Amino acid sequence: MQEFTADKQKCCNKNKIQKTFFIETWGCQMNEEDSEKLSGMLKKMGYEEAKNKYHADLIILNTCCVRENAELKVYGHLGALKNLKKRNPELIIALCGCMMQQKHMAENIMKKFPFVDMIFGTYNAYKFPQYLNEVCQNRSSVVEIQNSESGIVEGVPVDRESTIKAFVTIMYGCNNFCTYCIVPYVRGRERSRSPLNIENEIKNLVSKGCREVTLLGQNVNSYGKDLDPEVKFSELLERINNIEGLERIRFMTSHPKDLTDDVIDAVAKCDKVCEQIHLPVQSGSTNILKKMNRNYSREQYLSLIYKIKEKIPGAAITTDIMVGFPGESEKDFEDTLNLVREVGYDSAFTFIYSRRRGTPADKFEEQIPEDIKHERFNRLVKIVNESSARKNRAYEGRTEEILVEGLSKNDSTRLMGRTRTGKLVNFQGDVNSIGELIKVKISKAHSFSLLGKQIQ
Repeated sequence: MQEFTADKQKCCNKNKIQKTFFIETWGCQMNEEDSEKLSGMLKKMGYEEAKNKYHADLIILNTCCVRENAELKVYGHLGALKNLKKRNPELIIALCGCMMQQKHMAENIMKKFPFVDMIFGTYNAYKFPQYLNEVCQNRSSVVEIQNSESGIVEGVPVDRESTIKAFVTIMYGCNNFCTYCIVPYVRGRERSRSPLNIENEIKNLVSKGCREVTLLGQNVNSYGKDLDPEVKFSELLERINNIEGLERIRFMTSHPKDLTDDVIDAVAKCDKVCEQIHLPVQSGSTNILKKMNRNYSREQYLSLIYKIKEKIPGAAITTDIMVGFPGESEKDFEDTLNLVREVGYDSAFTFIYSRRRGTPADKFEEQIPEDIKHERFNRLVKIVNESSARKNRAYEGRTEEILVEGLSKNDSTRLMGRTRTGKLVNFQGDVNSIGELIKVKISKAHSFSLLGKQIQ
């Protein structure tokens, strides 16, 4: 373990004029937390956040490479930033995140977009203040990609988007090597934070008003296997459950092959752990799961689902599903549709398979034509949405405990928050209840949210 040091965090602005920054983030919750750390470091250096990129002195693109579409968005943004750079040569443009960790990506970007000032990867993001100072002082580009993971760096400043709830990373990297996934190559092998450091971070958050934390990891069920002595994820949940002042605990993501009975039991018995489990299935076909290297069968996955429903009555179960993996037959796809019907998911993230250079699946034969992928995707989404609507309708007339997060994004006359099962609720209520746990009577269900009224 390393400790973050602030000796490089002096602002490089010699004229003491207030400098501003803007961060564009793609990808998962871990990328979002990485951006919160970049923001925290910048504010420590004296920068302020700009309302948009057009008024920023520094623009950071925090990239994702899980799907091709995310990369294309980055290229599109860089093309637009070229004109901004022409109008303002002092503008600093930085790229970071998973996309930068791919082989030859940094050098290719510098060839195509030579106006980029800074490129760094996921392993060395904590050195960002040092790189920024080098760019400011020398007016030359900095490209620093670390090709292997090192120890975990603790104490990096974090500028949280919310004071009410927070993401807390408990581990980094992944050891699973699913054949479609680039994550192990750009995030490295699994490294767990010490439980004490996690507890201290959460206690500090609670002292500042945080009521809910979401524990993050590519596979949280593998937490602690690399520690000495080993600490089980279920033990970590129980320790965090004892933190005074904390009201709710969520976690993601779970890998089905590692979701053990003790974790399910911990969710059932720990009063602060919410009744919501995100369990990516990816496919309902054992044949396709084997090609994906997921290391479980359709039957084993369904067995887990039945166990969750038995031990955690009323739990919300969400998932990830991929359509159009190489070799997916119509029967394989029908197996997926039937599994979705059998499980009855509360919601699902649905994706069309995208080839990723550097992954085994990129070289698989029997790539599925795009028109078939999209046709299957539309059929899947229809069934998933029907399941979500059906699950939400069951909440009509019920009174639910809601953690009030703020004003509704779609209607400023309403408040919004979530049930313990993760359902988004827009409701009429007292603005002074923001940050509190309250009771809300659910009056109407939509496919993706609920409507209600605060009970006095």
